[in-house]
Amino acid sequence: MTIAALAFPPLTQGVFLARETRFTALVELDGRQERAHLGTSGRLVETLAPGRTVYLAAGNRPGRRTAWELVLTRVGRVLVSVDSHLPNRLVAVALQEGRLPPWRDARPAGGLGFGASRLDFHLRGGGPDVLLEVKSVTLVADGVAMFPDAPTRRGAVQMADLARAGAEGYRAAVLFVIQRGDARVFRPADHIDPAFGDALRQARARGVDVYARRLAVSLKQVALDGGLPLDL
Repeated sequence: MTIAALAFPPLTQGVFLARETRFTALVELDGRQERAHLGTSGRLVETLAPGRTVYLAAGNRPGRRTAWELVLTRVGRVLVSVDSHLPNRLVAVALQEGRLPPWRDARPAGGLGFGASRLDFHLRGGGPDVLLEVKSVTLVADGVAMFPDAPTRRGAVQMADLARAGAEGYRAAVLFVIQRGDARVFRPADHIDPAFGDALRQARARGVDVYARRLAVSLKQVALDGGLPLDL
């Protein structure tokens, strides 16, 4: 069941060539090389390989130096969203419309700093306040979605802060949003960052709720879709 959706502008097909900087990609469009903004700081080594088909939107945001924004890539037959900010936008829409379980009665009240972390959503309504962190996931292997795709000390700190928030009376939760439709289960990427996996498991043992949902991705829109089982 689709919970929330965001439409894409018209997309142009190209070929990924290289990642020039953290937020800039070199692509080929109609035989010419162009630079495109990349809305993620993740490594995406497995996702953005040279020669992959990509889909771009005209980059018309004020102050943006590139003429294009890289929106999707194709991994085999699977379309993958590579904008790490998109899950937060989808979750915000779902929360505002009261369509995202288990927080149907809560509404966003902005982010909230807690401990050393700035968490994505502070929700109010339907019981104790909720602190919710949303994580973008693009790494999938053999149907297994994994986070992170690179070591993240910040992520481990956030899990510890969520656990402390729960001990202080908040409902604390983390939601992993898999930006592709081929995942069947979620687990932490212990082979990449065992410290994050340990922090996630410790947080869950201390009462932090852990959820995973995948996206349904097409060339026209991306939609927050069904939940996934966890293998922690």
